[in-house]
Amino acid sequence: MTAGGESVVSQQLEQLPLALVYGEVVNSLPQDLYIPPDALEVILDAFEGPLDLLLYLIRKQNIDILDIPVADITRQYMEYVEMMRAAQLELAAEYLVMAAMLAEIKSRMLLPRQQAGDDDEEDPRAELVRRLQEYERFKEVAEKLDELPRVGRDIFLPMLQVSQERRVGQHPHVGMDELLQALAGVLQRADLYESHQIDRETLSTRERMSLILASLPNEGFAPFYQFFTPEEGRLGVVVTFMAILELVKESLVELVQNGPYADIHVRACQL
Repeated sequence: MTAGGESVVSQQLEQLPLALVYGEVVNSLPQDLYIPPDALEVILDAFEGPLDLLLYLIRKQNIDILDIPVADITRQYMEYVEMMRAAQLELAAEYLVMAAMLAEIKSRMLLPRQQAGDDDEEDPRAELVRRLQEYERFKEVAEKLDELPRVGRDIFLPMLQVSQERRVGQHPHVGMDELLQALAGVLQRADLYESHQIDRETLSTRERMSLILASLPNEGFAPFYQFFTPEEGRLGVVVTFMAILELVKESLVELVQNGPYADIHVRACQL
């Protein structure tokens, strides 16, 4: 492109508007324009703590954790800390504590060792290595736990709406065997009150039916044994039993039993 062509292009670029704000052309920046320092934020990889950062730097360079080059690791660690400060990110105090610890280890390693007892002198990196190994074990366990299926993330439990239906209980049918067993029990108790009498009072089945209906509650049940009076002897027990059977036959009362060999109850039928 010739010089004349370049000048034409530059003139065309100068004529273009700087920006369009609500449809209006802006050719120059305003004098009071303020751009806050945090207008552009760069999100870096987040670490859970200084040990996590050190472990990341060690694994990134395939360094043996038992033989850490403290000088290189300290330099890289401080570069990361300074980068966080330059980005105006909130820096936890524990990162600064770790930086001081690395500086101390570095200075101790630079000092000459004593001639006597060199074998017994502890490596300044021993405490840091121990903490890194322990943190690495916990991190691996946490990652394995995070890979396990989790309810609400990997597993979703089905929720079914069950209609609330009213349960109607059905009482067992009272058989003749159970009824006869109950009568035998009443007769045995009546024998205890048996006395020798020449004249007996005449008992009416109809009158006993009326007495049974009058003694029944309007709602609810009455025990079968309640209607028998052992003092009347066998005759009174038989008359009462016949009266109950007659009431059942006429559908005036019904016999109910909660379970096999359970007590028998009498209930008035709802007309």
